[in-house]
Amino acid sequence: MSNLFESARINTMSLANRFVRSATWEGLATDDGAVTPALEEAIGALARGGVGLIISSHAYVRPDGQAGPRQLGAYKDELVPGLRRMATAARENGAKMVLQITHAGCFAAEPLTGTPPVAVSADMAAADTPTRELNATGIRDLVAAFADAARRAMAAGFDGVQVHCAHGYLLSQFLSPRFNHRTDAYGGDIRKRSRAPLEVIEAVRQVVGRDAALLVKMNCRDWAEGGLEPDEAIQAAVLLQEAGADAIEISSGLTRFSKFTAARPGIDSVEKEAYHQEEAKAFKEYLKVPLILVGGIRSFAVAERLVNGGVTDFISMCRPFIREPGLVNRWKSGDRKPAACTSDNLCFGPIRKGDGFYCVTAEKEKSKS
Repeated sequence: MSNLFESARINTMSLANRFVRSATWEGLATDDGAVTPALEEAIGALARGGVGLIISSHAYVRPDGQAGPRQLGAYKDELVPGLRRMATAARENGAKMVLQITHAGCFAAEPLTGTPPVAVSADMAAADTPTRELNATGIRDLVAAFADAARRAMAAGFDGVQVHCAHGYLLSQFLSPRFNHRTDAYGGDIRKRSRAPLEVIEAVRQVVGRDAALLVKMNCRDWAEGGLEPDEAIQAAVLLQEAGADAIEISSGLTRFSKFTAARPGIDSVEKEAYHQEEAKAFKEYLKVPLILVGGIRSFAVAERLVNGGVTDFISMCRPFIREPGLVNRWKSGDRKPAACTSDNLCFGPIRKGDGFYCVTAEKEKSKS
């Protein structure tokens, strides 16, 4: 049997295989970020479908960090019971699960938060949006908010957390010279720009303990003028590893301002798959902790080649699992046809409308049959 189906570990967390559901925005929470039965069922379906590790959708750590409607929250203790039900849905169906914690920074949705977004540097915030530049006290408060969210994750029974430092959200903004023009201790070279994310990692580690899994998702590059490039991203990854990260998941792109977003359309050939694999090879030369690779992986043969070739330790996918939550089990059964996902990104439409995620293309095909 392929080693993709062999057990693997991240810190003390033992996983049934090397397949990861990368975080996405399901749009299935309540208006205040609470877990719904529909979200519980979505997580249960992923676990029953064979995914070894489920990373939750991005859960905002403070009300002013919300990025979109019906986004999962982790900002108050009242949300813990629902988070516990979600973690239980994964565990009782054979998967491990970590809670991704985040703050949208200048990409926060002011109509939802009711307050101007916070920014690393006000002069590089979202266009035409008044912002509040974080001062030193504000950064300390931010670090505490991430730690509090991690505490809630552990109280809810998750196997760990993933700190979101990707896609131009707030911690990604600290790392990126596109956004970070600070002249204090949190701006300048990559070591200084990494300071706030490092303080978050250190604070979260203190909360979750030595044995819980602490993952980081970060950009390998921003694909934006003046943005983070692979050489500095690798330096930041090494610093995050030294601060206590147990695994690094690499992605790329920004919510705005970039050539590519995280979810590229048109992945319709093997040649277009795994579009971060060259960056992954560079990261692997410097990292001692496991690497998780996301980005356009659709074929079993490609996934197997990436792991067997030492390009990555874990295969992370998102959109394919929206259409086929049972994809891993299908591949394990011997049906190795590529994922049915057409990478058309139509699945984002229902989320923005408030209907929650589903595969629009699959529903259209059903209606025609």
